[in-house]
Amino acid sequence: MQKKIAFPLIGLSIILVLIFAVLSWKTPHQVYNLTLASAAKDGEYYAFSQAFSQVVSRHLPRLKINVIETEGSQQNLEFLKNKKADLALVQSDLSIPHQTKAVALLFPEMFHLIAREDSKINKVSDLKGKRIALMPKGSGSYNLFWVLSRHYGLNADDLKVVTAPPKEAYRLLEQGQVDALFRVIALGNPSINQLLQSGKSRLIPIEQATALQLFQPALEASTIPIGTYNGSIPIPAEDLPVVALRAVLITHKNVDDKVIYELTRILFEYRNELIAKTPQAAMIHQPESLKDLGFSFHPGAKDYYYQDEPTFLEKYAEPMGFVLSASVLVISSLWQFRLWFQGRQKNRADLYNLELISLIDQINSAQTIEELKDLRRQLFTIFKEVIVDLDKDRISSESFHSFTFTWEVAIASIRHQENLLRTSEPENHLTEDRKTISK
Repeated sequence: MQKKIAFPLIGLSIILVLIFAVLSWKTPHQVYNLTLASAAKDGEYYAFSQAFSQVVSRHLPRLKINVIETEGSQQNLEFLKNKKADLALVQSDLSIPHQTKAVALLFPEMFHLIAREDSKINKVSDLKGKRIALMPKGSGSYNLFWVLSRHYGLNADDLKVVTAPPKEAYRLLEQGQVDALFRVIALGNPSINQLLQSGKSRLIPIEQATALQLFQPALEASTIPIGTYNGSIPIPAEDLPVVALRAVLITHKNVDDKVIYELTRILFEYRNELIAKTPQAAMIHQPESLKDLGFSFHPGAKDYYYQDEPTFLEKYAEPMGFVLSASVLVISSLWQFRLWFQGRQKNRADLYNLELISLIDQINSAQTIEELKDLRRQLFTIFKEVIVDLDKDRISSESFHSFTFTWEVAIASIRHQENLLRTSEPENHLTEDRKTISK
């Protein structure tokens, strides 16, 4: 009976040992297959994604990245949300849902507005009544064009819009079936380069980036450098102001932390290999801060970015000891300095107020408009000096408020005296005329 029980137990033990052995071997050798949603094949998103996939495969054979072509940022976000992709490239103006996390900020993408030479388009507002080719609906370029056009007072009724994939849009512009084309893309794109080399089209400046930031904080002022698309006969002929935003590599929050850590490490530690395959990688840098960027970063990416940071005690042990030992002396010194500084600020403000009082006396006794103009200039000169002193903490905010009260009295005095002089001028002329008649 005991033998009948013992043999199954021994067999079960052996099976469990084998299972644990297989799992122990499999874990470090597990292959992760990831899908990366990029964009159209002729764009920088796709080129970067392919380069990144190849570099990752070379250094981490157990990580396989399958790059898929998409219509752009909006579709990429949908793929990630529906788990049709594990990674995606999007433009930084998109609002990403909570289940989506950032991995890295990538290269900048520029607004490219290209118009035919014979279109008479020299600025964005000249697009009114023109035919323009846009990227497919749902793409980042399509959505951003309407942000730009609304800022310049253009709506859909003012334009004849044709949406088309990039190659078709380029063909329409070359054949004169549209007057302009808009696309958001990284610098140096071969298709854009070929389009501009024909001499039939040219880049149009896009200004007012700071104003556009009020509606889309992700946007930033940038420049397409002279000669970017041709050096011998420079295209553009001079540095061209445009608007730009960053490409962002994002992932789903449920992707393994260790996988994202390794991908982030490859992205920065093997950046030279990426640059050799796609020059845009040269503009990828680690973020100085993970705060205030508008994105929530994946824990795996955070682990990489923060790996070299010392603990709080390691970082501040010596300063804390020094501050603790010197705190009483410092506080006492600061208190004495504060008293001295406040007295000095008050004395300086008093001098300005005395100047103003003297000017008010001169204003009230002024006999001509020219005198008042000169006194007004003196008032504004004093005001500028006070602003500089306020900025440099030579006077306090309280003293400044006291000064402004006196200064406003002086300005009011000038207006009053000016009105009196202007009112008396006709009377003086009338008196002179009467004397002349009597003679």
